Amino acid sequence: MFVSESSIYISHENYLKGEEISPIRHEYIRGEVFAMAGGTQAHNTIAINVATLLRNHVRGTGCRAFVENIKVLIDAADIYYYPDVTVSCDERDRNSSDSFIRYPSLVVEVLSDKTEAFDRGDKFADYQQIETLQEYVLISQKRQRVECFRRNSEGRWELYTYQKGEEIYLASVNFSTAISALYEDVAELS
Repeated sequence: MFVSESSIYISHENYLKGEEISPIRHEYIRGEVFAMAGGTQAHNTIAINVATLLRNHVRGTGCRAFVENIKVLIDAADIYYYPDVTVSCDERDRNSSDSFIRYPSLVVEVLSDKTEAFDRGDKFADYQQIETLQEYVLISQKRQRVECFRRNSEGRWELYTYQKGEEIYLASVNFSTAISALYEDVAELS
């Protein structure tokens, strides 16, 4: 996961100022700041593939795709996370010059051994507090597998799983692609 930098409460203002000058990224959880661990080549390649595919798909639609340097503020949870890829179609995010967004419709995390339990547990629970979030996507680095948690019309989260050889569908941005496109240039996976 990540290592705690401090057990002293840090304000949003001080956190954001610190992030502007820090050589490493930190996530903010209710007044505490946590350094983020580095990623692997596979992690980075998958994230870039997803971001590129989504950016090309949403170009000109009013939606914007972001990569791992843009934070998501979860007001209700008092948290800033750095997802691997995010898409926001909300005008309030388009008209902001902040280093974060508040109204994503899609959040994508590439799983790693160190973060998988957190991404599936507390982080997902925190993201569920964002009213605009329609899909939360987890992508495995170990094998071609994508799990898409989609909010249904009753507000419940349904799981859609995609495996090697299948086509994935992201309803939040009306996007589909072969799962292999997400893993292009990644060492052979099962």
